[in-house]
Amino acid sequence: MIRFAAFCLALLTPLASAAADPSAERARELVRMVRQDCGSCHGLTLKGGLGPPLLAESLREKPVESLRYTVLLGRHGTPMPPWSAFMNEAEADWIVRRLMEGFPEETR
Repeated sequence: MIRFAAFCLALLTPLASAAADPSAERARELVRMVRQDCGSCHGLTLKGGLGPPLLAESLREKPVESLRYTVLLGRHGTPMPPWSAFMNEAEADWIVRRLMEGFPEETR
């Protein structure tokens, strides 16, 4: 119930896309996190695996807000964990925007 209430409250919060993008260093960390951590379930090329594909064409019709809060809060009853301990809302929004554009390759 608490997770659902937090999700509903979060949907009322304006999208974080107006916030500044992460620094270059943090962006590299986030790309690495998506490629490795998310890739462990969604496939290293993000084409799907245990989790669904995270490709731009797969996400095109999905609501951005829903995707952002799936990243932050996870999906109850599925293997999708919450990632809010590892990133803030603006960073989750940045990841979702990158996924919807075609996610960048990992940079060192």
